Amino acid sequence: MPKKSNINFEKTFAELEDLVNKIEEGDLSLEESLKCFERGMLLTKNCQQALSEAEQKVKILLEKNNNSSLKNFDSSNND
Repeated sequence: MPKKSNINFEKTFAELEDLVNKIEEGDLSLEESLKCFERGMLLTKNCQQALSEAEQKVKILLEKNNNSSLKNFDSSNND
């Protein structure tokens, strides 16, 4: 199983914003624009992956919390 890299979402997103700004300024050559676009696509993929992983962690935590709350509720009603 490949090792997961820890993505710094904020840093990656900031780099993506910088690339978008550079492209929107229109001062880049076609080749430079394509390189920025390619890098931007990779950064977008990384951000989406980081968000997906965070969402999965939240779901797991919510499920654990709900199950724990239900157990506590059940045991308190048995008294």
